[in-house]
Amino acid sequence: MGFVQSVCDYSLFVLSKSDVFVVLLVYVDDIVITGNDKSATENVKNSLRENFLIKDLGLLRYFLGIEVLYSDGNICLSQRKYCLELLNEFGYLGCKPVTTPIEQSFLVTNKCKNDQKILENVNGFQRLIGKLIYLSLTRPDISYDVQFLSQFMHSPCQSHLDIALRLLRYLKLSPGKGISFKKSSSMVLIGFVDSDWAKCLKTRRSVTGYGIFLGETLISWKSKKQNVVSRSTAEAEYRAMCSATCEIMWILNVLSELKVVCSLPVKLYCDSKSAISISQNPVFHERTKHFELDLHFLREKIAAGIVEPEKISTDKQVADVFTKGLNAAQHQALCEDLCLDNMFAT
Repeated sequence: MGFVQSVCDYSLFVLSKSDVFVVLLVYVDDIVITGNDKSATENVKNSLRENFLIKDLGLLRYFLGIEVLYSDGNICLSQRKYCLELLNEFGYLGCKPVTTPIEQSFLVTNKCKNDQKILENVNGFQRLIGKLIYLSLTRPDISYDVQFLSQFMHSPCQSHLDIALRLLRYLKLSPGKGISFKKSSSMVLIGFVDSDWAKCLKTRRSVTGYGIFLGETLISWKSKKQNVVSRSTAEAEYRAMCSATCEIMWILNVLSELKVVCSLPVKLYCDSKSAISISQNPVFHERTKHFELDLHFLREKIAAGIVEPEKISTDKQVADVFTKGLNAAQHQALCEDLCLDNMFAT
């Protein structure tokens, strides 16, 4: 049919001929199709009907458990139904909600508190965390907590279950909240990256957190423990910048296949002046020689004009929500910066 498979995402197919542009996204037997020419999309659907038994559900409303809402030219991806079913399954539909997913003073440790034993019902904990992982597809505000709880899938204690149940109480506050895509002429790609040094008290590994925006919309985010121990806050921040740069490279490739032109360099906002200095200084110092591979990668992209690190104040660092627990005011402010919206609110 003339479609070309994306090299960045094998489930994405693109048809581009003269002024006609059609995009096809396939997941098993579920298909999303869009384009700039209505007759071209109809021709694609007719071609599919000739070979397969398909059902046209019209305008996209529901896809893989994600509800698509439209309002004033904006699109919101929400998992309200999925979230309510989750709360109902674990008996938390009538619980008292909390304003933050995790306590600000929480200390990360792999040890069970007060010599607690491993939970007898491990399968129940695993099922809960698995559902929370899928819910985080449209709820970046719970990414940090889900990342932490995922480390104890095989040996959870009561303290870990308490954190997971608190997360359910947080979801009860606004189950309809989701990512909002705002219509904008701006196609500027920017990134925010942060790291919490030696967050885990047992392994002393740091947590990487980043959020990538296209215009005003958050399109990619991650909260993940780093693979190696960083010897300083600058090194931890630097490794986080490298992870964010890899994601930016992938996003730029996907956007180029979708014929979206982004201006370069991409601004990468970091609140560590030391990490930015290391990334821009071509001289290897004693303190940086042990993470030479990451140094070469990031400096290469900076020299090529693909990314440009820039200092940002800590109070404006959006990526903080992916690396640590915050108080209610900070958490709410960052959720607004992440374009999280609840279209079901009256």
